Amino acid sequence: MLIDEIKKANMLAMKNHDQQTRTALSIVINKYMVLSIENKAQGKETQDSDVVSILQKTIKELVEEAENYAKVGNTEEQQNVLAQKSAVEQFLPAMMSKDEIKAEMLKLDDKSIGSVMKHFKTNFAGKCDMRDVQEVLKSL
Repeated sequence: MLIDEIKKANMLAMKNHDQQTRTALSIVINKYMVLSIENKAQGKETQDSDVVSILQKTIKELVEEAENYAKVGNTEEQQNVLAQKSAVEQFLPAMMSKDEIKAEMLKLDDKSIGSVMKHFKTNFAGKCDMRDVQEVLKSL
């Protein structure tokens, strides 16, 4: 599972005294643990797509944090946050391009908005940006 790779990278960062990577990966691991507990309470199992979702949310939060540091002129902290963002980004799967999304859409029999969005959400969760799916669907 993806979370196992993240845990190994976190241990390696600890051994290498890489504080920024360790901080970022620890945040991701903690969010995973919280989600895992919530899912167990509901009788569900945590999937890799859940981990990808956590990674995406964490990256978004780090981007906002870096922007806020830039606004107040704290470039040192901004660079630290951007280093954390880079550490998290390496675990994201390659996202589908708009051409790949279009090719997948053309294979579908039902091209209604609900049907297409459901197809991509169930089969390609974390591998495609749903905004890109919407854009491609509108252009068909």
